[in-house]
Amino acid sequence: MPLNYTTYLQIEELLDLQHPRSSPAEHDEMLFIVIHQVYELWFKLMLQEFEKVCADFRELRLFEVIHTFKRCRTIMKTLVGQLDILETMTPMSFSSFRQRLETASGFQSTQFREFEFLLGYKRPQVMKYCAEGTPAYEAMKKRLHAPSIIDHLYDFLEANGVEIPAAARAKDPTAMGETYEEIEDGVYMLYTTRPDIAILFELMTDFDEGIQEWRYRHVKIVERTIGSKHGTGGSPGVEFLKKSLFTPVFADLWTIRHRL
Repeated sequence: MPLNYTTYLQIEELLDLQHPRSSPAEHDEMLFIVIHQVYELWFKLMLQEFEKVCADFRELRLFEVIHTFKRCRTIMKTLVGQLDILETMTPMSFSSFRQRLETASGFQSTQFREFEFLLGYKRPQVMKYCAEGTPAYEAMKKRLHAPSIIDHLYDFLEANGVEIPAAARAKDPTAMGETYEEIEDGVYMLYTTRPDIAILFELMTDFDEGIQEWRYRHVKIVERTIGSKHGTGGSPGVEFLKKSLFTPVFADLWTIRHRL
């Protein structure tokens, strides 16, 4: 059989991956499953895109990095927009099938944890939500110990004349948001002398803002749906999610705003 749309995209297999556990099936459980499966597909793509960013930073391919950040910024807007759909599910509707999730929890999204690790937000304690020894656990472990996009950004900045202090290289990866005067001065210098790099910085800031917006919207949906309850699978719920709110990935790009 010649390749066609259905076989190339494996549509039949894709459409057979949604299996509500409520019986009879609660109407909104299908929405819940589809939304989260779509998020996992976007996470898969984002991991691929940011691996390319890391490689392009290493090779100083500025315009490739600009192009990819433009794409990732647009993907983030899509991720935020999808929350509008999830918000149409009422708390009572969710509670009608919540128990069917048993120990399944969004905290177990290993791709999202990989994404956080790749961005430089490395909290080893989240590893406990993944079964040790599984391929997903090993992928997270590898990402936890690999250089992050922040490390590659520092290399790129250094190659363009920015002093990167040793403290920045050695900082605790669980402590996001720390900034350094030397980096701030260097970033400001590039903003004022390299308009091409300034374009990249603005796209990175746009993306960072999108991450923060997604986190905030996600927290409010969880709070609106289950309140202060613990999440399924024993996850800590809203209070844990709030810890990452308003914590920028690229803090050095935010601290110079008053100088621009």
